[in-house]
Amino acid sequence: MEKNKKLNNKKRISPNTVALIGALVITLGGFLSFYNFISDERLQAFDYMNEKIYDNKENEIYDVNTEEVKSTNEEIPSNSDIESYIGYLEIPKISFKRGFYNLDSKLNTVESNIEIIKGSDMPNVINGNLIIAGHSGTGWKAFFQNLYKLEINDELIVIYSGVNYKYKITNIYKEKNTGTVSIKRNYDKTTLTLITCTKDDSSTQTIYIAELYTTE
Repeated sequence: MEKNKKLNNKKRISPNTVALIGALVITLGGFLSFYNFISDERLQAFDYMNEKIYDNKENEIYDVNTEEVKSTNEEIPSNSDIESYIGYLEIPKISFKRGFYNLDSKLNTVESNIEIIKGSDMPNVINGNLIIAGHSGTGWKAFFQNLYKLEINDELIVIYSGVNYKYKITNIYKEKNTGTVSIKRNYDKTTLTLITCTKDDSSTQTIYIAELYTTE
């Protein structure tokens, strides 16, 4: 009996100890809940700000006038009208290579060539965006008629100032053909954007976004 009483006395925990442990558990639980709440609020605020920044950039609008052209008897411009190209766009997959003119050139238009869109940056501008538009269809000026064959990860090359800028396509999307286009890209990347009418659908235009991955 004496041994049992001693064992029972050893196993008992005083009410004060129980109360202290309870208080610690409640305090710790409250602290963790508050910490999680603050962390969630910070993450939501961070996501919200990033969303707003991306939305604002995504809404940058560029004037683009592309259309699907058909074969006609229209004459190709004579060599006497041709100025010097300042660079070339090359697309190995579709065996495409075409020079482009200075932004201010009278020949920098989809009616004469592929066109550098106002607001573009040359490839040597870090995190810039070179935007090139061209006709699709079957006419002589339908320079972008085979762009529909391109897919994600296909390579695009811009030759400018003696340097080969190599890009890979990261996004392809369509918009209504309204004469303007919004560019959806990563603004922390040096980018090339190609724009043309969607094959067999003159009511929309297709936008190809490519990101620089190397230079030679």
